[in-house]
Amino acid sequence: MSYPVGRTLSELEHNLAAVQQRIVAACRRVNRDPSEVRLLPVSKTVNDDRLRLAYQAGCRELGENKVQEAQRKAEALADLSDLRWSVIGHLQTNKAKHVARFASEFQALDSLRVARALQRRLEAEDRTLEVLVQVNTSNEPSKFGLAPEDVETFVRELPAFTRLQVNGLMTLAIFSDDPSRVRPCFVRLRQLRDRLRERLPTGISMDTLSMGMSGDFELAIEEGATVVRVGQAIFGPRLLPDSYYWPDANTGQDGSG
Repeated sequence: MSYPVGRTLSELEHNLAAVQQRIVAACRRVNRDPSEVRLLPVSKTVNDDRLRLAYQAGCRELGENKVQEAQRKAEALADLSDLRWSVIGHLQTNKAKHVARFASEFQALDSLRVARALQRRLEAEDRTLEVLVQVNTSNEPSKFGLAPEDVETFVRELPAFTRLQVNGLMTLAIFSDDPSRVRPCFVRLRQLRDRLRERLPTGISMDTLSMGMSGDFELAIEEGATVVRVGQAIFGPRLLPDSYYWPDANTGQDGSG
């Protein structure tokens, strides 16, 4: 798939408008209100100058996969006080201290070890963090996330972590140009959310479904996404091939857009 260039303010404004139009069209196809869908621009590998242009174009939140890259950018753009940062990639426990300092949201919670580490660090920082539980709906060994059948047991443990505000679920669909392979991943997440809603512990919400990226976000919206993570359709094609950004089974795939 080819993506438009997004290096100048006018190009970024054009790309953002085009993505928003696609969101509206996808919602209309399934009789959804477009206001139900939040666009999360994914800014990994995008330099600070372009991010400032994206801010001028209207972006007030950005998603990043790698904690160190996200923290560096958050510090560099700290003067933009209303800019929120969402960490959407896998988190190692030794990086929890960084996320606790600057992030507003973490979309890839999939272990109690990480929950404990975030709880400790958030207590030290006197902060709370919005989180989504990552689910491996494609059953691929190269992806992080819980198996769908393990999610309910995991979620029932989360009220103990009072600094974590659990808002829903996140997934990455199978990386394919074939909609018949991609769509079922989104259907599984929505169906799982619907089942969980009937028996959630107090303090846990399942209102958010983060699913869909630049190549498949319209399918995700048709199946109930409330957050779409879009990078290349806004910022343009990345310099390196997709294989560079989709690591092998030893490292796990990330949540990029």
